[in-house]
Amino acid sequence: MTAFNTVRFRVKPGRDEEFIQAHRRVDRNWPGLRSVNLIKTGEQTYCIIGEWDDMDSLAAARPHMIATLDTFRDCLDGDTDPVSGPVVLELTPQLITSEMQLPA
Repeated sequence: MTAFNTVRFRVKPGRDEEFIQAHRRVDRNWPGLRSVNLIKTGEQTYCIIGEWDDMDSLAAARPHMIATLDTFRDCLDGDTDPVSGPVVLELTPQLITSEMQLPA
């Protein structure tokens, strides 16, 4: 079953580009990794979201993720906030037909 992990980061002032570049340099050929997105959530705050084939793949990659974190840990202001788990519900867009009523 597909799994996701997400980590929230706060970056020290003036270190945003260094933080982003550290993620660009990462070897991302980890078994089971489907995609990774780095999102800017505010001033000096980011969230990374990884999509995995399953929880076993995600768990096996944790040493790689920690090693990656160690390459830019000095850019961070405080601790990270990591969470992960399997997908329990996947929603896809629905087609709207002329018979459906949209909320007012």
